[in-house]
Amino acid sequence: MTFQDIFPEQHRQVVRDLIECTHTKHIFKGQSLHARILKTGSLYSIYVANTLLNFYAKSGHLLHAYNLFDSINDNHKDVVSWNSLINAFSQHNHSPSFAINLFRRMMRVNNTIPNAHTLAGVFSAASNLSDVSAGRQAHSVAVKTACTGDVYVGSSLLNMYCKTGFVLDARKLFDRMPDRNTVSWATMISGYAASDLAGEAIEVFGLMRCEEEIENEFALTSVLSALTSNEFVDTGRQVHSLAIKNGLISIVSAANALVTMYAKCGCLDDAVRTFEFSGDKNSITWSAMITGYAQSGDSDKALKLFYKMHSSGVLPSEFTLVGVVNACSDLCAVVEGRQMHGFSFKLGFGLQLYVLSALVDMYAKCGSLADACKGFECVQQPDVVLWTSIITGYVQNGDYEGALNLYGKMQMERVIPNELTMASVLRACSSLAALDQGKQMHALIIKYGFKLEVPIGSALSAMYAKCGSLDDGCLIFWRMSSRDVISWNAMISGLSQNGHGNKALELFEEMLLEGIKPDQVTFVNLLSACSHMGLVDRGWDYFKMMFDEFNIAPTVEHYACMVDILSRAGKLNEAKEFIESATVDHSLCLWRILLGACKNHRNYELGAYAGEKLMELGSPESSAYVLLSSIYTALGKWEDVERVRRMMKSRGVNKEPGCSWIELKNLVHVFVVGDNMHPQVDEIRSELRLLTKLMKDEGYQPLSDSLPETINDDFTDII
Repeated sequence: MTFQDIFPEQHRQVVRDLIECTHTKHIFKGQSLHARILKTGSLYSIYVANTLLNFYAKSGHLLHAYNLFDSINDNHKDVVSWNSLINAFSQHNHSPSFAINLFRRMMRVNNTIPNAHTLAGVFSAASNLSDVSAGRQAHSVAVKTACTGDVYVGSSLLNMYCKTGFVLDARKLFDRMPDRNTVSWATMISGYAASDLAGEAIEVFGLMRCEEEIENEFALTSVLSALTSNEFVDTGRQVHSLAIKNGLISIVSAANALVTMYAKCGCLDDAVRTFEFSGDKNSITWSAMITGYAQSGDSDKALKLFYKMHSSGVLPSEFTLVGVVNACSDLCAVVEGRQMHGFSFKLGFGLQLYVLSALVDMYAKCGSLADACKGFECVQQPDVVLWTSIITGYVQNGDYEGALNLYGKMQMERVIPNELTMASVLRACSSLAALDQGKQMHALIIKYGFKLEVPIGSALSAMYAKCGSLDDGCLIFWRMSSRDVISWNAMISGLSQNGHGNKALELFEEMLLEGIKPDQVTFVNLLSACSHMGLVDRGWDYFKMMFDEFNIAPTVEHYACMVDILSRAGKLNEAKEFIESATVDHSLCLWRILLGACKNHRNYELGAYAGEKLMELGSPESSAYVLLSSIYTALGKWEDVERVRRMMKSRGVNKEPGCSWIELKNLVHVFVVGDNMHPQVDEIRSELRLLTKLMKDEGYQPLSDSLPETINDDFTDII
């Protein structure tokens, strides 16, 4: 049927003009034609009405399109009328639910039967909404109307099942498709890639190569997106060779996928070579390489590459900005992070959720929690990623109560947490030794259906262990289907801290038997266990094992543990020699440990030496001054006592008030030295006086010979 057959002569010119306006998206001219159509009464022709409807829909003016559509009597609308609006709404980011509602309304109109174009639009809307129920209903209609054989409909339906996570249903449909095109193959491969089923994605790619004459860039990029770990790097290289052989390497999307694949597989040198040989780089190419550097720990190179990108005049996308902000986060480069924050607003991405989540995370990791909170409060309806970023930020900055309060607000907002949220909240419970809250989190983990895998399993076993519930911690640990080094570290630490040092060391041996390579944290836990048990020789063995067997360079934490091991065993001179031979910048840490040990072992001469080292280094800790003053008091060096006190005063060092808390009947009672705010303070003081009297009656006498006079006086006043 020709154009002349469809449109009467009086309507042909206006229809031609409308089609031209649709191609050029000239809204003002189109509205003028609309006015002319109304004046001449041409709108009564369904063909003219559909052309005008299509113009508004494709120009993005969905409200005008909907009003026009509503003005047409349902009995006069044909399938083209419905398709124009359904497809327009299905492609709009904020309106796919309207497409589903329109389809249901269409099904209630007796004289209109959906066709392949209708169903493709509905499947697209269901994909965008992740509404598998609506998609299955439309699937039933497609079967009933015999549209499933259409490759266009089949590919759209396949995409719906893949995007909603039903890849098994998608594969059944894929295997039954009578005809497949490049979109069908690429969609099935992408579906497997999105579900982390790399093996299945590679299998389908192999089938495609057997059945199709040539490969296409869509299938190639889809299979590359599935290769995200080092075990698949050889397959990735084969796909790379295939791209070169078939001339696809010159396509920007293929080069971008290769850069991303090599970076995710940990082959950064290959990623760099592919990036450098890529002739036509776009923002995605730069983003892939910048993100690759950031994820591989080369954050400094990521920032330098971004500077090069900026100098070359390529505008970054929001994904580029996320990669750069993450690099700033890893480097704790808050100044550069703030610059990126300003730049993101300049580019219009300042309130984009992905960017804002990265910025909140960056500020939190850099210790600027106030800025992180400001960023979080900018969003009216934060998603689970943003909630997780701010909760994790509070945990990382030591505000564990604030983290738990935020989680409570998140629950009130009815936002469902993810595994990372729960892991952060469990770490907050661990740090507060809040066993009851930790058990509540455990119940929620079961309720939400999270599995005992990394990171939840590790955080849960660590929480029980740190709260002293070792039996529960061990139960969770051994129920985990797979355990990474973090899981083993958490359990070793829990056993060590709860007086089961031998079991901690035995667990380390089991860890090695399972083929898990220890890290720096593992050896900190082992040395801590040796310290608590007084195993000096065993401690030396582990300290040497770090570098000799696992090529792990000792850090200040490992040196601190060794000094503690030697000091607890009374080998103070050996500890002093060890400190002076240390190859790491330990600042004040090691001398502070030795000073405390010297006081406990009453080696005042060596204690004075360690204390003076701390004074030379300008220690800001009040405890160092108090201990040194105590040692000089014991030695009878009163001039040095006054000198240390004057130094403490001149440097503005103040003693931090002690703080403790206890949880009783779901209430946390906090006590701070000198604070009289507790409602039962009088009863507490009365009970303390009674206990003090009982202690004196039992013959208890305080050890006051090595304490400064002021401390003695304060203690005497109490009793």
